[in-house]
Amino acid sequence: MANEVRAVVSRATGEPVTVETIVVPDPGPGEALVRIQACGVCHTDLHYREGAINDDYPFLLGHEAAGVIEAVGDGVSNVAPGDFVVLAWRAPCGRCRSCLRGRPWYCFDSANAAQRMTLDGAPLSPALGIGAFSELSLVAAGQAVKVDPAAGAAAAGLIGCGVMAGFGAAVNTGGVSRGDTVAVFGCGGVGDAAIAASALAGARKVIAVDLDARKLELAKEFGASDVVNASEGDPVEAIKELTGGFGADVVIEAVGHPEVFKQAFFSRDLAGTLVQVGVPSPTMTLEVPMIEFFGRGGALKPSWYGDCLPTRDFPLLIDLYLSGRFPLDRFVTETVALDQVEEAFAKMQRGEVLRSVVVF
Repeated sequence: MANEVRAVVSRATGEPVTVETIVVPDPGPGEALVRIQACGVCHTDLHYREGAINDDYPFLLGHEAAGVIEAVGDGVSNVAPGDFVVLAWRAPCGRCRSCLRGRPWYCFDSANAAQRMTLDGAPLSPALGIGAFSELSLVAAGQAVKVDPAAGAAAAGLIGCGVMAGFGAAVNTGGVSRGDTVAVFGCGGVGDAAIAASALAGARKVIAVDLDARKLELAKEFGASDVVNASEGDPVEAIKELTGGFGADVVIEAVGHPEVFKQAFFSRDLAGTLVQVGVPSPTMTLEVPMIEFFGRGGALKPSWYGDCLPTRDFPLLIDLYLSGRFPLDRFVTETVALDQVEEAFAKMQRGEVLRSVVVF
């Protein structure tokens, strides 16, 4: 039986999103129907609306979500109706060349629902294979990760994208460990998650870099030991001054811009690690002197989804939150209704919020 629900749809490049009635199928084999309780308003959803991901309109937006399993299809054993879950946009297949080499966090054939949700009979393209600005969403069962229901949905859902990306960039990709010095460029939700993760991992110095003084003050609440306002001077020199003239052991670029990447590149100590987790636009290019690339050594690493394994890392983050060791609820600036997503996009672009969260 089909389910008619309200959902946020993007019909064309740059046009305001609208709330529409869509049709969500009951789950087929290997699928799960999730009643969404909360979904964060992420920059990636705005990228979809602006056509910066692809032009496969209309899009069903939303992907950073938590909810309760409504029903499951044949062959599903990892979740059952009533389970509280966080949705993941990577569900390792277990069969691709990466999974078979023991690297499921790089899975090259991540699972999505086989059936399509529709609008006026036309198939919708769900953001990151999820589409969670909707009262119900149909996903591959592997995308639904069961977590402790003691965590509120508004905070828990953020693990599904931004918080996991930042946390994983620091811990999984960057390998931040006890005694390291860390610099994080960009203090939005992803950057602040990287800051909090670095502090939790035992970094002796965590330097937050941004152009916005308000964001830098907030970064201190997430564990930044020092802040650098890049609008007031050269952040590379400032980071070196804060690290004995050497640069940071791990630098995390959470902006996705070539100039910021260069600043991050030159902020590393010799043999240091640079992690890029900020998402660039398709037209951006990068130019770095090869002698600098060679001579500085170390590693330059893109971080895909924080190189996370959702079934391992989502429950871990929830447990850290419930034990008071990770400030997950601080990422929620405000809760909004489904018809306020366009307004939330505007607040995001103005830098007024860390995360707006749609609560159903």
